[in-house]
Amino acid sequence: MGRSASDLGTGPGSSPMFDTTLRIGLVALLVYACARIVLPFASILMWSAILAVMLYPLHLRLAAYLGERWSALLIGVIGVALMLGPMVIVVTSLATSLYSLVSSVQSHDVTMPSPPPWLDGTPLVGKKLTEIWTLVATNLPAALKQYGHLLSGPLAWLGSFAGGLAIGELSFVVSFAIAAVLIAFGKGGAEFARRLLARVTGSTARAEQLVTLTAATIRGVGLGVVGVALIQSLLLGLGFFVVGLPTAGPLTLVALLLGIMQIPLLLLSLPVVVYVFATEATQTAVFFLVWNIVVGLSDNVLRPLMLGRGLEVPMPVILMGVIGGVIVDGLLGLFIGPVLLAVGYVLLVEWLQQHRAGSRQRPDEPAR
Repeated sequence: MGRSASDLGTGPGSSPMFDTTLRIGLVALLVYACARIVLPFASILMWSAILAVMLYPLHLRLAAYLGERWSALLIGVIGVALMLGPMVIVVTSLATSLYSLVSSVQSHDVTMPSPPPWLDGTPLVGKKLTEIWTLVATNLPAALKQYGHLLSGPLAWLGSFAGGLAIGELSFVVSFAIAAVLIAFGKGGAEFARRLLARVTGSTARAEQLVTLTAATIRGVGLGVVGVALIQSLLLGLGFFVVGLPTAGPLTLVALLLGIMQIPLLLLSLPVVVYVFATEATQTAVFFLVWNIVVGLSDNVLRPLMLGRGLEVPMPVILMGVIGGVIVDGLLGLFIGPVLLAVGYVLLVEWLQQHRAGSRQRPDEPAR
């Protein structure tokens, strides 16, 4: 009866397993509560961190002349002006094209040529496709009345996609602003990453190696793959806009997708060049052809210049990152997906190699 309150927690009734479970539960609850708050901003924060890692070497050079804060501010402002400005034009053009398409369908203002003769001879589906095509070309209201229910889903998706593009533009603005802040406090962020990995791995040297490897992968894939694809698509899009193509925005976005997936842009530019030769003056078409050749050959200059000593990542990993990123995060995921998946792949390979090396270094068991 005379035991104090401090003795109650150490008596026979106290269970170490219960105390451990309680601590784990409280930590899990705290992590869950924090994750609910941070999760809506996860994509923006990841892209901001990727931008900060990519641009940090430039910041170190500028900081010697401007100071830490002014260098970060200058990088943020110039980054928004040079990268986000053209992206806004492309995305706005794409949204305008989608809106015009939807409006034309709703106002029955879509005109189509007659079906080609060879379509009727196509096995199995030729006659049905020719019938539908002829109906759309000659009597659009009747075609919409008969097949309009099939368009409700795609039109709703196009409207949602256009809205997602607008959100993507805003995400880019916020990402560059956050990236500028992360760059300004880059030394503290790098030290935090080292301490966290040292806590996880139990080795300061191993933590330093993983931080360096992660930064090299982000810069290698971010600059050598995404950066090159972005520059090439913007140059190609500039030619589309100068020539006056009505679908310049969508074509530029397709060029960006092909560039990130490491698919030659010739597959896109060649049909466009043929179209320009058929519809524009010869001088304009020749200029457009030369411009496309220059943009296509720029890959040989930009990739070694920007990739540097970046790590090799298989193309299927990049492709999965692009497709998965777009599905999960839309326009922002187009950039986050390949970089994030490449980092995971490189760290996995490094872990497997480290495990293999550790197994080889084990001393043999003593003979019995």
